[in-house]
Amino acid sequence: MPIFSHSSPCCTAAAMAAVNLSDRRTKFASPSWSNCKVTSPIHRLSENDKFSVSRLALSHSRRGVKGQTISMALVGNTVGQKGEVATSSSILAYDLIQGELVRWSSVMDRSLPDPPTAVFLHGILGCRKNWGTFARRLAKEFPTWQFLLVDLRCHGDSTSIKKRGPHTVASAANDVLKLVRDLRITPRVLVGHSFGGKVVLSMVDQAAKPLARPVRAWVLDATPGKVRTGGDGEDHPAELISFLSTLPKEISTKQEVVRALIQQGFSNDVAQWVVTNLRPSSSPGSQSSSFSWVFDLRGIAEMYQSYEETNLWKIVEDVPRGVHMNFLKAERSLHRWALEDLRRIHAAEELAAEEGGGVEMHVLEDAGHWVHTDNPDGLFRILSSSFQVAKT
Repeated sequence: MPIFSHSSPCCTAAAMAAVNLSDRRTKFASPSWSNCKVTSPIHRLSENDKFSVSRLALSHSRRGVKGQTISMALVGNTVGQKGEVATSSSILAYDLIQGELVRWSSVMDRSLPDPPTAVFLHGILGCRKNWGTFARRLAKEFPTWQFLLVDLRCHGDSTSIKKRGPHTVASAANDVLKLVRDLRITPRVLVGHSFGGKVVLSMVDQAAKPLARPVRAWVLDATPGKVRTGGDGEDHPAELISFLSTLPKEISTKQEVVRALIQQGFSNDVAQWVVTNLRPSSSPGSQSSSFSWVFDLRGIAEMYQSYEETNLWKIVEDVPRGVHMNFLKAERSLHRWALEDLRRIHAAEELAAEEGGGVEMHVLEDAGHWVHTDNPDGLFRILSSSFQVAKT
């Protein structure tokens, strides 16, 4: 399925807005909408691609001043029309994958209610492409839904969108909240893997007011509190980030990085995954080839430290009304979960049930931490309940 964008390739593997944190019972306030130019070429899909995809591609304006120009390509049966979309600033790079029955576009007809939307967030050193294949499968199975895949700050194509520090779980969550507000999207399902799981919890914590009801939140193989890593002999994100920061900014070949990582004790799988974050950096016509990292390692190091320090048990043990929280533990991801975590989630499950909320624990069999690649079929079956139950 082709996606049309001027954004650079991404890897395979989230200024606070004022919100009323005390009110967890109100609905999404209607967002403001700023202006920006849009071009909407029409592309025809093959018979095999029976859903439409829209992406906002981010590129700097010629004047290079306030914000960036955003162009939209609407694909499929939706006819593109020119309009104005967010010229004042850009927030995050993203893909919006729509089921074949979705005819909504915030640009084309703002009077229509938005379709049910699920937001998918990647883990540290990942990007939105991690969820591409999985989201397309969901779009085929649930054609009335749309799926927003986001590059968190300092990751993927969002790296070029400069963000003020601190780079934290909370600031990453606020970025996503501002994005859905500006896109006029009301998320019904939030899914976050690893670091992205805490971002989901922070979204609910910060924005119980802007988030619509009901909301089903999924935290995939991450706990609300203490981060435990390294039990499988190669899962050491902090060490990986630290080592990558010692490498040159310009890399001659991907193979040299793979060799260096393996010599440092990381597995070949991790090494091969990491180099997908390299993109060609040579100037056109140059005889020599080189690569540079697509992410901002300094910012990512700060984000990972925040991930280790952030404790969001409070939002689990006091679930906002209408929010259903789901935790998914990978069967082989033993070192990440302590008995204390499981007991605490079970207690929160009982308390939430008494107060009309929801907390639920799931186990994904035959999977390690990389749940969407280790057992995509099992993950699909578990997550599907959210798209069958949630109503527009």
